Amino acid sequence: MKRLIPLLVLLGFFVGSCNLYKKYADTAEGWEEEITNLEYRDDNEKYPDDAILFIGSSSIRRWDWIDEDMAPYIPIKRGYGGAHFTDMIHFTKRLVWPHKFQALCIFVANDITGGENDKSIPEVMRLFKEVVKTVRERYPEVPIFQIAITPTNSRWKVWPEVQKLNAAFADYCQKHDNMYYIDPSAKYLNEQGMPRSELFVGDQLHLNEEGYDIWAAVIKEELDKVLK
Repeated sequence: MKRLIPLLVLLGFFVGSCNLYKKYADTAEGWEEEITNLEYRDDNEKYPDDAILFIGSSSIRRWDWIDEDMAPYIPIKRGYGGAHFTDMIHFTKRLVWPHKFQALCIFVANDITGGENDKSIPEVMRLFKEVVKTVRERYPEVPIFQIAITPTNSRWKVWPEVQKLNAAFADYCQKHDNMYYIDPSAKYLNEQGMPRSELFVGDQLHLNEEGYDIWAAVIKEELDKVLK
């Protein structure tokens, strides 16, 4: 009986993962063209084995000057607009497995936005863990950096909930080997504790160049601590 328990636990985990993919099977369809375009880049771009892979939502995709901001690190940018963890689980292999890299950075910020399709924190964490599990299948020891969701004016009403999600990310990373949490959030708040509007473009959701400068500095500082 004691030998059977680990097997049952493993079987339950496998069934749970399958149900997760089935539950969100339809959510991936809208991004297929964008993911295919990223795969085309995989076929036509070459990177060194010590590059840093960035995956996630539009804050990654829109980072057009990432090469300059992240120097001397060599970034591989594989973000797609509007990414949620509900669709990221379907694309992780396609975004990550084609590459060799020394670290992976993840930023996905659209699962809690104040909309009717928002996910609970436990559900987002369940999805996040599935992404990590998929990465670990091929890269068991590569450092994974989870970047905190940024406080923004456009989603300020759900910031208390997002803070709880960020805390859950931080807790998970602290408890698992080769997992690291990067939190630049405080640098985007003014003395009154409100988002600094001057660091965002007109939609007050996406970073402008100055906002990215801050992001890059914090990310590189945390990468340096682990990789150097």
